[in-house]
Amino acid sequence: MLAIIGGSGLTTLSNLDVSHREVVRTPYGEASGALVFGQISGQPAVFLPRHGYGHTIPPHMVNYRANMWALHHHQVTGVISVASVGSIRGDLGPGDIVLPHQIIDYTWGRKSTSFDGNGTPVNHIDFTEPYDAELRRRILQAGEQLSIAIKEGAVYAATQGPRLETAAEINRLERDGADVVGMTGMPEAVLARELGVPYAAINVVANHGAGRGSSANGIHFESLEYVLHDAMGRVRAIIEKLVGSQDACQPLGMSV
Repeated sequence: MLAIIGGSGLTTLSNLDVSHREVVRTPYGEASGALVFGQISGQPAVFLPRHGYGHTIPPHMVNYRANMWALHHHQVTGVISVASVGSIRGDLGPGDIVLPHQIIDYTWGRKSTSFDGNGTPVNHIDFTEPYDAELRRRILQAGEQLSIAIKEGAVYAATQGPRLETAAEINRLERDGADVVGMTGMPEAVLARELGVPYAAINVVANHGAGRGSSANGIHFESLEYVLHDAMGRVRAIIEKLVGSQDACQPLGMSV
């Protein structure tokens, strides 16, 4: 059973035929919302809105540990994280779907590990490749089968939020090697790795980064809703194809 974590622009999964909802109690408190179980194209799936069903939880206050523990508790075979991002790289524009391959973490103060001095041995996990290779392959394959363009390969910069970045900060992120910027990719990815859950991200470019392109003089929020509505429709189609494929029934295992 694959899990989908929805971010800004994907607070519900309309193509999920819902069977039931479950509030999961975890050692880290409550998750962002009830897990929504059901089927997509006849295959089991579970959905969790990262920011809550009313989109009320800011990025720095998401209980990432509880979210990932709840999904792991239900033995999901993989997690697809959907999130909107700003573009830094010149060839990425609003509406593009991007499959990142690397992360730079600029967040601070977040509970970013399960190994927090609670008496369990510390496990120094390898994080050389933060996203699962096999799950990324399946996402790309689903896009190809649907003739939906996916930009493969990008370095994701995870910033603290909830404010957007300054133009100077975007310039700095570019010098550091980042291609897109978002606020929720960490510690979500590393917590999945600690639990041994295959994890990959689908990013939707909502806007150019501050000081760039259409955002040269500021971010125009009124245009974001239309961009996300259109792009998230394509993301839902990719997820439906992926979950409904025969491959999705097979255990993923870890592939980096």
